Amino acid sequence: MNLWPVVLGSGLLAVIFAAYMARDVLSRDTGTPAMQDVAGRIYEGAMAFLQTQYRTIAMLAIVAAILIGALLGALGGGADLAWRTAVAFLVGAFCSALSGFIGMYIAVRANLRTAAAATRSLKDAITVSLRGGAVSGFLVVSLSLLGVLAIFWAYGGFQDPARTPSLIVGFGFGASFVALFAQLGGGIYTKAADVGADLVGKVEAGIPEDDPRNAAVVADLVGDNVGDCAGRGADLFESTAAENIGAMILGVSVYAVTHNPAWIFFPLVIRAIGLLSSMVGILAVGWGEVRDPMRALDRGYWVLTALSAIGIVVVTKVMLDSYWFAAAGLVGLATSVAFVYITQYYTAGSWRPVQEVAQASKTGPATNIISGVAIGFESTAVTAIVVSIALGLSYLFGTQSGIANGGLFGTAVATMGMLTTVAYILAMDTFGPITDNAGGIAEMSHAPEETRRITDALDAVGNTTKALTKGYAVASAALAAFLLFSAYLDEVKRAKNLPPESHFPVDLSKVEVFIGGFLGIMLVFLFSSLAIRAVGRAAADIIEEVRRQFRENPKIMEGTARPDYARCVAITSRAALREMVAPGLLAVLMPVAVGLILRAEAAAALLMVGTMGGILLATVLNNSGGTWDNAKKFIESGQLKDEHGKVIGKRTFAHAAAVVGDTVGDPFKDTAGPSLHVLIKLLSTITLVLAPLFISGAS
Repeated sequence: MNLWPVVLGSGLLAVIFAAYMARDVLSRDTGTPAMQDVAGRIYEGAMAFLQTQYRTIAMLAIVAAILIGALLGALGGGADLAWRTAVAFLVGAFCSALSGFIGMYIAVRANLRTAAAATRSLKDAITVSLRGGAVSGFLVVSLSLLGVLAIFWAYGGFQDPARTPSLIVGFGFGASFVALFAQLGGGIYTKAADVGADLVGKVEAGIPEDDPRNAAVVADLVGDNVGDCAGRGADLFESTAAENIGAMILGVSVYAVTHNPAWIFFPLVIRAIGLLSSMVGILAVGWGEVRDPMRALDRGYWVLTALSAIGIVVVTKVMLDSYWFAAAGLVGLATSVAFVYITQYYTAGSWRPVQEVAQASKTGPATNIISGVAIGFESTAVTAIVVSIALGLSYLFGTQSGIANGGLFGTAVATMGMLTTVAYILAMDTFGPITDNAGGIAEMSHAPEETRRITDALDAVGNTTKALTKGYAVASAALAAFLLFSAYLDEVKRAKNLPPESHFPVDLSKVEVFIGGFLGIMLVFLFSSLAIRAVGRAAADIIEEVRRQFRENPKIMEGTARPDYARCVAITSRAALREMVAPGLLAVLMPVAVGLILRAEAAAALLMVGTMGGILLATVLNNSGGTWDNAKKFIESGQLKDEHGKVIGKRTFAHAAAVVGDTVGDPFKDTAGPSLHVLIKLLSTITLVLAPLFISGAS
């Protein structure tokens, strides 16, 4: 326990580092008045939407906290557990919302500075955009770490470490609750605007992307921030919080045998080591001359990975006195690296999948879509194999330690190992929308061609980093799923007063348990349907609005009149806030209903089967969507050729087919897919919190 100052110091240092990054970004040149005008519209739209969205989420969170407290007080664990869980829920929800809000605020300020920096050099532009992303990455992870540490201390964790992790699971649930609605609302917003802008602008009107004549283009640029910055920030905040708490709960079962609190506190120390390593990784990006943005980002990532590996070995030896657990942590770290390259293979234009879809576009949108769906299904194989190997190896290494319940704790250490890189990964993810916005600002403000060339290069890298982050999120959700499922079983055993070394079987031959599992997989598909349909409905409104403006004001297409950008932003905002409620409530209420009606074992089946289905469906959605997106870019870059060697580029039949495929993939990869990452962990945190209710009155 004497390592808690390392956790506190690392968390505070990360906050200071984020503040330094923010100050550096905000002190940079803000470009021309035309750039400032475009950026101001993006900022106003993004902040207006986020404030309205968070007010809606806040009301839902308060109602949820009251219901959780009332249910636990009346049916489950007594008044003490009820009020502590409700307060932890609200604290987790607040920290999650705060990290997303601050990260997005800096992102919508960094986009203008990046566009201005691109007028000078590529190195300046990549420095500004990555540092803007780093603010979000480091705030998310540090607030998660400090939040768990603070509530662990406030609830008596240093006096009673065995009981406290069960009292603070509400923190993870609160973070998951906010993340789900933030990711849903942001994902619906960004893809409705993107689909509407692409179909009317590129396909119907034949004008370029980010053309100022397109009324939906500002809404599209706003959407990049509310979806990829605020939404993903809340997503990874709840990942780190929930998985820290889940690993602490598993550590309790080892603590019961060893009486060493290091097993409970270990996850927080590993997270602290990851933060310190990530700081060095961010600074390493700017070392030397920068010619290739992706290579510079890779350099920082490999520096971070090497330092994290050293930190994992040292911390596991010092705290757990076992190199077997160090091996389990390195398995998790290696899994994160593997998923970076798996995602790159399926979504980068230099590999077979994207080229295959681009070739299929020659014969029209139908063959483009068929090929993209097939690629998505194919990608589940390597995902399942790598996750299975990671879980199997980490469990094996844990059992070799000779510690009771060491196998399960080995999988927890692997999850912690994978998440050591989360701050850097989130910085790269936020780098994507910052550079995308910078390109839009440069285009709409008629910046010089050289500036646009630099922003295009950064945007291409940003598309890759966003895709890699989704692959990373799937992998972390997969490892975390087993961790949190095991933590749920431990909570059920504790509520039933069973010894930690006992087993709580989940028997699918029981009809109620089979029903629970069946409903779990149904939830995944129905949730995805609602999210995708929401994008379709909202996009239809945008399409009609842009068509109306073109039809009623011909001067827009002539370039002599400015479109009504604000109206498109308002339409998209209303649609996103309206449409996010139904899938969000479905995700929250379904596990509660199954647990209360069919009891704890059925809830375990819903969690287990729903998680497996969710991981694989998210893989399909993310990778097929990413493949469609980059197949379109492959054609736009002039790399697709016909049988005579002639380039097939923009404004061709194949390009129009690829744009249709890309619009189909937009809600896949940026709405339903990322929301499934959150759903998987929400199922775990909600069942963890309400486990006492699911066994009360049961035999």
